[in-house]
Amino acid sequence: MKLIILDRDGVINQDSDKFIKSPDEWIPIPGSLEAIARLNHVGYRVVIATNQSGIVRGLFDLETLNLIHKKMYRMVQEVGGLIDAVFFCPDVDETHPYRKPNPGMLLEIVRRLKCSLKGVPVVGDSVRDIRAARAANAWPLLVRTGKGALTLEREAESCANVLVFDDLAAVAECLINSTE
Repeated sequence: MKLIILDRDGVINQDSDKFIKSPDEWIPIPGSLEAIARLNHVGYRVVIATNQSGIVRGLFDLETLNLIHKKMYRMVQEVGGLIDAVFFCPDVDETHPYRKPNPGMLLEIVRRLKCSLKGVPVVGDSVRDIRAARAANAWPLLVRTGKGALTLEREAESCANVLVFDDLAAVAECLINSTE
């Protein structure tokens, strides 16, 4: 099974320092939905792993998060793609094992899908994503969208030996070309 794990905000959709609190605020990054579809078409299963502390912070509730994800699923399907699952951690506590940069969410994906993360790309836009991928023995990839450009600027040492792409479409292009 070919698997790719994506962070949500800043990788698939526009990010906001004020959180994505409603379906109306969830706006896909140009080309990201099509990138998911292209990955699906060459055999990748796409899973999302996202911190969603806005729930615990009282900015939105679980029902709203489900509506946001329903919109995301629908829009991906409209371009011929499929997201297999969304894993999220609503906790604010940095020590919670499922909250990135901790690897718990990624390890839960392994447990549920009965697979290994060795060589599995984990695409994110922050140092948290990189650290979680490394801690889970996955393959961290960074995009410049979302907080990615700022991450590269501020966390250069943490980004060492991490492949960097302009966006998810560029990641898909690279992965597809490497399997052909």
